[in-house]
Amino acid sequence: MDPDTEVESILRRNDQEINRNGWKRPLSSYGSMKSDDDEEEEKEEEMETGVVEVGPKKVAVLQRPTTAHQSTGLRRIRSESPETLYTFTTQETKPPQAVVIDTRHDHQQCDQEEEQEEILIATSPEPPEPPEPEEESQMDENGQPGSFHPEQDMPHIFKSILNTLKELNSMEVMLFKMRFQQWQPDVSLTQVMDGDILDLVDKIMEVIGPDRSLLNTINTLKSVSKVPQAEQLQKQCDRALIRYHLKQYLIRKHKVIREGVVQAGKQNLFEKIYVEPQISTCSFGGVDPSHELQPHPPSPPQGPSSDSFVSVNNLFRLQKDSGQLVRTVLTTGIPGIGMSVSVGKFCLDWAELHANRDLQFVFKLSFRKFSLLRNNCSLQKLSLMEVIEYYYPECKNMKYLEEEDCKFLIIMDCFDCYQAALDWKNAPEVTSGSTPAHPDVLIVNLIRGTLLPGACVWILGRRAAVSQIPAGYIDVVTEIQGFSDEMKDDYLRRRFSDTDTADKVVEHYKRLPTLKSLCRQPFVCWMVATVFERCFHGRGYGGNPPRVTPFYISILIVQTNRKLQFYFGQRENNLNWSVDDKNTVLLMGKMAFKMLEKKTSVFFEENIKDIGLKLTEVVVFSGLCTELPTSTSNGTRRFCFIDRTFQEFMAALYVFMMFRTESTNVLVSSSVRKSKFKDYSKPAAVLIQSALELYNASSPGQYDMLLRFLCGMFNSDCSSSLLGGCLFPHNEPVVSGLQEAAQLLENTIEHPGAPVSNLKECLREMTQEDK
Repeated sequence: MDPDTEVESILRRNDQEINRNGWKRPLSSYGSMKSDDDEEEEKEEEMETGVVEVGPKKVAVLQRPTTAHQSTGLRRIRSESPETLYTFTTQETKPPQAVVIDTRHDHQQCDQEEEQEEILIATSPEPPEPPEPEEESQMDENGQPGSFHPEQDMPHIFKSILNTLKELNSMEVMLFKMRFQQWQPDVSLTQVMDGDILDLVDKIMEVIGPDRSLLNTINTLKSVSKVPQAEQLQKQCDRALIRYHLKQYLIRKHKVIREGVVQAGKQNLFEKIYVEPQISTCSFGGVDPSHELQPHPPSPPQGPSSDSFVSVNNLFRLQKDSGQLVRTVLTTGIPGIGMSVSVGKFCLDWAELHANRDLQFVFKLSFRKFSLLRNNCSLQKLSLMEVIEYYYPECKNMKYLEEEDCKFLIIMDCFDCYQAALDWKNAPEVTSGSTPAHPDVLIVNLIRGTLLPGACVWILGRRAAVSQIPAGYIDVVTEIQGFSDEMKDDYLRRRFSDTDTADKVVEHYKRLPTLKSLCRQPFVCWMVATVFERCFHGRGYGGNPPRVTPFYISILIVQTNRKLQFYFGQRENNLNWSVDDKNTVLLMGKMAFKMLEKKTSVFFEENIKDIGLKLTEVVVFSGLCTELPTSTSNGTRRFCFIDRTFQEFMAALYVFMMFRTESTNVLVSSSVRKSKFKDYSKPAAVLIQSALELYNASSPGQYDMLLRFLCGMFNSDCSSSLLGGCLFPHNEPVVSGLQEAAQLLENTIEHPGAPVSNLKECLREMTQEDK
């Protein structure tokens, strides 16, 4: 008998012997785990090491672990299952100087190896601990370090579950398997019952993952009256369990994106429609300086360069001048630019292990939550750890948050919801997470870095609110710039499953340069998609270009409703504009009109006081204004509207409201302004006549958009359907003289030398029936 034939004969005998002793399984693919059913060490070594005689030589056969795709006669064939890093590591493990005979090779390969004179070592040793993956294997899909904390990684969870189940006797193991399968139907009864404990743990980790395996094991142990073992396992894997609960909370909260009024049965998955806006480390105020009719606006300055943009998932990969990673990141932007959605993107990617895996925990402690604690007298003296436990009940006794190796993130969004003034200079110092303190003090110390100094802190809020934070406490300031032109189209196309409808919407909104510019705000993009989706369902829509006035009115209404809901606690289905709310809109429009007269787009705190409003009402709560970076030598704070055209819209709204509520024409001189429209038979025509005279007498671009918006407000769709019920009663009588006003515009268009294009837009805003 030649050597090859003799080897095959011996291996077949070994295979038959192994089948007779099927319970003696090879090592698990998860590392140095041994079966609970192994016999004495001497017999175990005999089974693991097969020394055979091949001619005059003794040949030792190294038994390689078999995967679902590679089965040999040296081990029991296991059911097909996904391969892991540890399977690969075990396969490649062998003693130094050992040569592995792969029994799957054909005769030709064996003939080529016949001449080798090396003594083949036969022992299949206990695999060592899996080596640290190479650097490239630790990178996630965003190119970030993807290493988990050791107590949250798979080997630790695997060993902990296995060691706990080893403490059970055979009957308890059988009961555990049956009960576990009831907890987790994804694992079949056959998969659970076949094999020993090592087989069971190996299989459930492959099928349902480490987190669910851990949680279901604990629940099953409790259900079979093994509470001490369950508590022991829970204590050993505390970090992994808390991370799992946090992940599930964030996935539930952000998996479905909620836009506007939530409709039953109509939900959009976050990942399906999300387009990440541009985020810049070079902030300039966030206001788009472009204008349809003014090519060279004096202010605000141009936007940042593209090389300053950073991904939301890389915010905490930024470095300080010293080379250290940043700890405190401040993100701001104009209202509606997408701050809350960016938080959702970060949280969802962390929870689904797409990015920032090195963060052990991510806690959302919004300023709204701190504000609720502040307003509750019984909760005003809590430690930061108690605050975390109050909002996350699973996070108890997390003393390791104050350890150096615990890297985690606290997201503090909605800074503008915390209406109390913070004392940054005199607040007492708190260094322990277990020290009770007032919410004001906890916030100051957390941002300072004296409380939980190892925590990363992400602060988000409107610029006028977050500007009170001392610059020394912030490592980097970022600003969300919104969508580029390509992002606008991408977002709108994602909203529609019907490509034909998507193409129509994208083409339609671009017919208005002003609307296209305003769509850099994701909030406006959503509004465009919502309105046009409804409009294109109607027959014949799309022949006329859209009107711009309804969109600006909708922005005003939505932002005011959000103010009532988020800052004043009104319910979404019961939002009522008070007299003060209407008066605020009127006075802000008055300020915008005065700014147009002065040819400026920037206002100051004294301008707000002059009209009788408070700073916070205008630049924070309203959602219509923002603060510009301070550039004056004396540090004077500067503000502007969220868009230069929105200032012109608010000015036109002031003119229209004074006309409807006070019967006053604010466009004429003060000596003539005292006259009331009741003296005229056609008041709408008189107001439009005054606007045309002002328009013709002013410099190009100064009152062009004001005239367009004013004409649009006379359209019944705007004055009755949109503004009715908010600024005016639903039963407000129809204004007389609209036909005469339209005829006046037509006559002006036909006049030689008139700026025809803008006047045609004004006429269309007034008379066109569809949006």
